[in-house]
Amino acid sequence: MKNRVAIVTGAASGIGLKICQTLHNEGMNVVLADVNEETLKEEAGKIDSKYIKVDLTQKDDCKRLVKTTIDEFERIDILVNVAGIQHVCSIEDFPEEKWNTIISLMLSAPFYLIKYVWPYMKRNGWGRIINISSIHGLVASEYKSAYVSAKHGLVGLTKVAALEGGPYGITCNAICPAYVRTPLVEKQIKDQAIHHGISEDEVLEKIMLQKAAIKKTIGLDTVAEVAKFLCKDEADVITGVAWPIDGGWTAG
Repeated sequence: MKNRVAIVTGAASGIGLKICQTLHNEGMNVVLADVNEETLKEEAGKIDSKYIKVDLTQKDDCKRLVKTTIDEFERIDILVNVAGIQHVCSIEDFPEEKWNTIISLMLSAPFYLIKYVWPYMKRNGWGRIINISSIHGLVASEYKSAYVSAKHGLVGLTKVAALEGGPYGITCNAICPAYVRTPLVEKQIKDQAIHHGISEDEVLEKIMLQKAAIKKTIGLDTVAEVAKFLCKDEADVITGVAWPIDGGWTAG
């Protein structure tokens, strides 16, 4: 894994940042990408890695991220699509602009990035694409129409890329965690508490973890270690998988 080049989006915090740190510790050249430049710069400096501020809702920024990485390293081996946002609202009241933003960031951007890195991975006969979907890429919850739609779409995109990439040594997999204690999930907890008129502890117990056999949120290390494994040569026949990390949520 040493000296591989990896692009990770949503890299300023949460799952994206933890994956960056984990891959860097394996000796990879990691490019951190996020819209939050101040935090991104600070975190990239801690691991002596390159960072690129991008607005992934813009196709040209997706293209610029790939081009800048190629200009710097002359190769791209790994792409990890993490960037995401959430908005909790009924379908009836869901703002159309918010829908467009979520779909652009969480489904269109991964498509464009996969498309743009594809020729370089194909040329090298080796590539790893990891899409951070969600348990909501496998099941649905009310009031999350855009998020659930994007994550389901991302699982479908993963499967298509896996089928097309197989002949060229390119694998594509989705990781589908339940609730990881990230800034995004913290916001969801607060939003759900307000919506249902209950405490944040009750949101975890009665709503978020109600369907799980193991009643706990998921650690960042768990997701990052799965991502790391999928980057290894030993994972060369694992492709097209939507890998749940859900405490048994989907077992029943």
